[in-house]
Amino acid sequence: MTTRIADISPRKAARVTGFAFIIMTISAIFTNFFVRQRLIVPGDAATTANNIMANELLFRSSIPSWIIVLTCDVVVVLTLYILLKPVNKSLALITAWFRLVYTAIHGSALINLIFILQLLSGADYLTVFETDHLHALMLLFLNGRPYGFLIGSAFFGFHLFLLGYLVYKSGYLPRIFGVWLISASLFYLIDSSANFLLPNYEAYAAIFLLVGFATGFSELFLGLWLLVKGVKVQQP
Repeated sequence: MTTRIADISPRKAARVTGFAFIIMTISAIFTNFFVRQRLIVPGDAATTANNIMANELLFRSSIPSWIIVLTCDVVVVLTLYILLKPVNKSLALITAWFRLVYTAIHGSALINLIFILQLLSGADYLTVFETDHLHALMLLFLNGRPYGFLIGSAFFGFHLFLLGYLVYKSGYLPRIFGVWLISASLFYLIDSSANFLLPNYEAYAAIFLLVGFATGFSELFLGLWLLVKGVKVQQP
């Protein structure tokens, strides 16, 4: 099995990376914009709880969608390492580990979605809580999950910085992607820090959102390029 993994060519790794990035993006867009935007009313626990209970299957579908994203992340850890180890094997390995830590933290934060379903399940042991209390707890877990993602984003930012450097130095990938990935890494690091350090972060949220859209698709476009063009690495 190890021999087979080691024998994966950079060209094949490039194709798999591109495909994984596309699947990852589709799943993330579904959960963030189709599910979250449709069901969650910021600051309104009762309405959000009613929306989730009325569309429980839709809410549940966000969990396997996130699992697909995390699975693709694990695949990308391996394929990016294969793709970039000819540039610098040690840095490629560190880059892979940063993404793996990010994926683990992000995955652990998904338990909040299970807690939300339990709180809204109507189980007998929950009758000790008033309805308003249950809804408040539900909103607490719902708002808490993104903070797990933000902690992971710090590791993801370091991953993107090293990834951008390796892409820039590779010689077989367009340097513009390296610059774009490094720019995205700075956004993730600044945004993650600002969320925890600034009590009035919401006042700057629109700015961070704009910058996030500008840099957030760097991996997707790199993935599309890898899927369409592939790479040809001169092996030492």
